[in-house]
Amino acid sequence: MIRLPSRTEWTDEEDRLGFFGPDSVTWRVHADPSFSVGGLRALLLQALHPVAMDGVAQNSVGFTQEPWPRLIRTATYVDTLTFGTRTEAVRAVARVRGIHRRLGGTEETTGRSYRVDDPDLLLWVHCCEVDSLLSVARRAGVPLTDDDADRYVAEQVTAAALVGVDPADVPGSTADLAAYFDRMQPELAATPAARDAHRLVVLPPMPTWVRYLTPAQPAWGGLASLAVALLPVWARRMYSLPGLGLTDAAATPALRTFRQTLLLLPRRAQRSPIVWAGFDRVGAERLSA
Repeated sequence: MIRLPSRTEWTDEEDRLGFFGPDSVTWRVHADPSFSVGGLRALLLQALHPVAMDGVAQNSVGFTQEPWPRLIRTATYVDTLTFGTRTEAVRAVARVRGIHRRLGGTEETTGRSYRVDDPDLLLWVHCCEVDSLLSVARRAGVPLTDDDADRYVAEQVTAAALVGVDPADVPGSTADLAAYFDRMQPELAATPAARDAHRLVVLPPMPTWVRYLTPAQPAWGGLASLAVALLPVWARRMYSLPGLGLTDAAATPALRTFRQTLLLLPRRAQRSPIVWAGFDRVGAERLSA
């Protein structure tokens, strides 16, 4: 397991800027309102790895009844890792590592015994997140060149190393990332646990008053529909779902409309306070939309 860096390894200025900083492509991608759709796509993609999905199903107590706390914790972790100081980021990673090292199990369909922090499982989760956040941002209209996309994948090697993956094993370009998914496809399957996770993302449990007296259900349904439609074709085939009525061609304009609508809202409604605290801390203006 790769060791965590120490506070003595960086200057105060490096600490203030965090591991990525306002000049990174990572900040451009993760600050964008399309982040929410990319995060859901990542969860759906991650669920297709039988062992990684079993780790969630067996060790996330209450996830199937009340998924919101876990989804919020995951988003908070990524925001802190991206926009927090280096000290804050390492503290968040240490908490996650401490939880992971205690968890494991045996996945029924493969018979594999595992620990949640097995490097190949951490790498799968990482690659699904990177691929999803990048591909959704580009289709949403975030201005990213091919060089920017490669920079983003390379920058994210740092995130994988922090959680415990050997940097030498982590894709460092979009071509490397595509090759990784090509290699992984034979190992993937829509297990019963994956299908349960899919249903949970698409139709999460909500209190009756929220479901019928607020716009939460249709709003979430729109997000979930986009996330499903934006999955790779091979992943949608595994789930045997076309995308909740949205074709691949229709998903891009729908996603761009969603993003432009959110960009009109006050910034606190677009992303979490952690994101904007990072901007304020380094004195950065809002990044180009």
